Amino acid sequence: MLCGACNSSAPEPASVDIPSAQAQLTIIRAATDLFLSRHSLTLRVEGAGGCSSSTELFPNTGYASRRNLYQAGAGLLYMVGQFDARVIDVPHCTITLAEFRTLDRYVTFLGSFDENEQKRWTYFPASQRPELPFEKR
Repeated sequence: MLCGACNSSAPEPASVDIPSAQAQLTIIRAATDLFLSRHSLTLRVEGAGGCSSSTELFPNTGYASRRNLYQAGAGLLYMVGQFDARVIDVPHCTITLAEFRTLDRYVTFLGSFDENEQKRWTYFPASQRPELPFEKR
């Protein structure tokens, strides 16, 4: 069967180095449906000294895969999606699910993991694309 409009089953990684936190973050997106915009998302963090941690993020169940990345303080990063938020403690190499209301509001937007115009998974630094709000539902 030929399917030019089908989703690829190959995992799509997008990564960013965060020098201020001495970390590399990667979100791996993998299609879970051949035709619909449905993807699993795995966050992987690699820190100084070779530590690493990973976790499954809330899946993309229909054009909700974008994740905004924020610097939240010394060694802390926030990965915020439409339906979930994670606190990344780089010095301790941990990723924790957090409630939105517990996140510090005084943070610096670093960039977004999202689809580009060709529907490829990528990282957009803040210098390339401004912070986009999430839709209220």
